[in-house]
Amino acid sequence: MTPRPMDATDLARVAVFAALIAVLGLPGSFPVFGGVPITAQTLGVMLAGAILGPWLGALSVTVLLALVAVGLPLLAGGRGGFAVFLGPTAGYAIGWILGAIVVGLIVHAGNRRPVWWRTAIAMVAGGVVAIYALGIPVQSLVTRLALPETALASLVLVPGDLLKAAVATVVVTLLVRAYPRGFRRQWSAAPVEERVAA
Repeated sequence: MTPRPMDATDLARVAVFAALIAVLGLPGSFPVFGGVPITAQTLGVMLAGAILGPWLGALSVTVLLALVAVGLPLLAGGRGGFAVFLGPTAGYAIGWILGAIVVGLIVHAGNRRPVWWRTAIAMVAGGVVAIYALGIPVQSLVTRLALPETALASLVLVPGDLLKAAVATVVVTLLVRAYPRGFRRQWSAAPVEERVAA
């Protein structure tokens, strides 16, 4: 299926998800080891990739981060400004872009209708693994703590992120059934076993 060009509706969706990610930061954050906060914003990143697809999902995250870079306090705890991208959380923030791409690619693999098990895999692979893959090395570099120690300490973040992955999976699964038009993509027919699994 040839990707269709972006239109005004797509731009509006990008803006809505950038705003959603920002709003999910309003409850604040709970800082843990190395100053990396536990926030609900990763949930928005997962949903952006799943609902908008990999590229528009990544664009929505990029828009948010660009606004943060110019000084808007849109990250959890009212953080903003370019200094955010020089601190220990920088890799996690940039990892959101990769996370949205990975989530979108897996959820919509082969232009098939999303099913719960593929969505769950996507949320863990993109919303947790991909983000950590960038976040942990940058955190290690900034804090000057050895990479294995940083990775071990970061395990405290995993339960919360797995919970967000589970919530995102449920939201996407329900949305596919209740309002499939909410997704940008049109899906090809799924194999029988996938339709049954859904």
